[in-house]
Amino acid sequence: MLFDFAKLDKAKRYKLMSSSIIPRPIAWIVTKQNDIINIAPFSYFTALSSNPPTLLVSIGHKRTDNTPKDTLRNIRETKKCTICIANPKDLQKLELSAQILDKDISEAKEFNITTKEIIKDFPPIAGDSQVAFFCEFYQEIKLGESKTIPIILEIKHQFLDDKIYQDEEIIHTTLSRIGKYFALASKEFAISE
Repeated sequence: MLFDFAKLDKAKRYKLMSSSIIPRPIAWIVTKQNDIINIAPFSYFTALSSNPPTLLVSIGHKRTDNTPKDTLRNIRETKKCTICIANPKDLQKLELSAQILDKDISEAKEFNITTKEIIKDFPPIAGDSQVAFFCEFYQEIKLGESKTIPIILEIKHQFLDDKIYQDEEIIHTTLSRIGKYFALASKEFAISE
């Protein structure tokens, strides 16, 4: 079957793409604005380059009023975020954090998501994340009239829990998306080349 994307509505294109490009890792993004910790999951997320060390995440607008999501607004204003790779133990809280809340309500407080400050000048890590990237805004990409905004983030620091990083190898299990479902993805690879 061949699909002509020019003849499909955006919901159908999204469904086809999100069900075919699998698994998609989930970026559990933490931002902080006026002492309010915002935590939200995004599955349009990937590594972009190791030189400069960058990640790409696409962030849309709120369905309720079509304004930029709090994560996008906060990154634009503060130029910083922490991207956590969600621990499977946090699945329920990750799903809850996808809800649209008022910008003055913290998902950390609303859904009892623990946070831990690792680096003073960056937002904390969320939940039991064993991997986190402390990022600064690098570039925003305009996609025509799209309300989904790709943001390039430069990695300034990376956190790895000592339990998963031994002898220069990383071994952990993380959550990812396969279509509309969550899946467990095991990551076992050597960092040394």
